[in-house]
Amino acid sequence: VQLVESGGGSVQAGGSLTLSCVASGFSYAGYCMAWFRQVPGKGREGVAGTLGDGGTIYAEYAKGRFTISRLSNTLSLQMDILKPEDTGTYYCAAARRRSSGTCNPFIYANYWGQGTQVTVSS
Repeated sequence: VQLVESGGGSVQAGGSLTLSCVASGFSYAGYCMAWFRQVPGKGREGVAGTLGDGGTIYAEYAKGRFTISRLSNTLSLQMDILKPEDTGTYYCAAARRRSSGTCNPFIYANYWGQGTQVTVSS
């Protein structure tokens, strides 16, 4: 199983970045996916994710600025109006659907990527 993130980098405040996560080694359709981040001085937190019913979930700070999407085995995160406090390491995660078909990657994750660094300067 592999989750490989890319697209991180350095950008000025107000700029945009698009992160991508390519999944391999498991049945992609059987999982919900999410982006997490770890910013300096804080624990890992959920940014945006896909749910078992096809919906999406966003952290409050991500609403209106970030957009999550998935196509086949690729999960993307479009990040706009970036702020210095968005600086951190961004991780892709996959959560296996339960027998009921539900899943919420903000609650649990089975697999994690290695992360990609995002740096936003003021």
